[in-house]
Amino acid sequence: MLEKHEYEEFRSAVRRLAISKIQPHASAVDKEMRFPEEALEAFKELQLVALPFPESIGGHGGDLLAQAISLEEVARVCATSSLTLMVIWAGLGPIARYGSDQLIDEIIKPALDGDTVASICLTEIHGGSDVWGGKTKAEHQGNDWVLNGQKRYITNANRSEWYTVLARTSEEEFGIFAVHKSDPGLSFGKLESKMGVRGSPTADVMLDDCRIPEYRCIGDSGKGNHYMTESLAIARPMIAAQALGIAQGALDAAIEYVKERQVFGQPVARFQMTKGTIGDLATKIEAARQLLYHACEASNNKQPDARVLASMAKLLCSNVAMEVTTEAVQLHGGAGYLTDFPVERMMRDAKITQIYEGTSEIQKLIIAKSFLSN
Repeated sequence: MLEKHEYEEFRSAVRRLAISKIQPHASAVDKEMRFPEEALEAFKELQLVALPFPESIGGHGGDLLAQAISLEEVARVCATSSLTLMVIWAGLGPIARYGSDQLIDEIIKPALDGDTVASICLTEIHGGSDVWGGKTKAEHQGNDWVLNGQKRYITNANRSEWYTVLARTSEEEFGIFAVHKSDPGLSFGKLESKMGVRGSPTADVMLDDCRIPEYRCIGDSGKGNHYMTESLAIARPMIAAQALGIAQGALDAAIEYVKERQVFGQPVARFQMTKGTIGDLATKIEAARQLLYHACEASNNKQPDARVLASMAKLLCSNVAMEVTTEAVQLHGGAGYLTDFPVERMMRDAKITQIYEGTSEIQKLIIAKSFLSN
């Protein structure tokens, strides 16, 4: 873990990168619904893809707080770009944590350079939140595994090289598998047209007798549910960081706008109701930030309450993001409803943070369960 001043220096570096290399393309990425290639290239400058991985294989040590700060700063200017980075981490993470040396050499080490795009394939047609109700199956045949099923709403979809797939290996057990884009039997559904994060391609991933070599089973073929539960505990603070960044970006834009917008002969920023709204939103963002950073530190230190703190952070940060972006549009008045201003995009982007990697309702259940079981 870094010292406090080192985190702030890192934040400043990521902010400069985001403003100079990612923000100029954010509007076009959204309007044209295209993958943020410029952001992928920008990540290389600070080796952001390498952040979650052990130093022993060329990564930067897996400091969750540093990852959260980087996502926060990228999402502050472009939610799609932050999602791209986050899902690369999510797709590669289980391989790095539980995969064999062969998989790490083949997949993770080359990915650290920043050119590899990855996906994680959990959700299925009949229930997004019911991960363990998935019907995708993996059958061991000789020296191969054969996968059959359909994964829904997969981020990075047809842009990824590697797909980490959760599949049922028996009636009660799951495994996770590394599937390459070129593997026979892998195909994609239509690209979805979405409300927000529109530059991130989302589509179904179909596995039709998709045959992969035996060594691409990640870890124990019966412990996939355990591996994924641990992975989700890491992923949820990252969603919280994305949400927090969107909220901060929207508040920054609103403050800039109300200082310039003139009504009744004076800037809107001088009105008491405007000041009250700004003060309220800034306080909620900072409260959410402190909870998120606490959750990251708990995870870094492997504290027993890390999982519930991750759910709390995701719940609070995503709710704050939705509230702040909505109020930011309101502070813009009629202009906020136009695509000329970034708050319109930010409001659309914020909504998904309340839904993916476990809806707000699921987070409440996880939190309540932790207290009621004591």
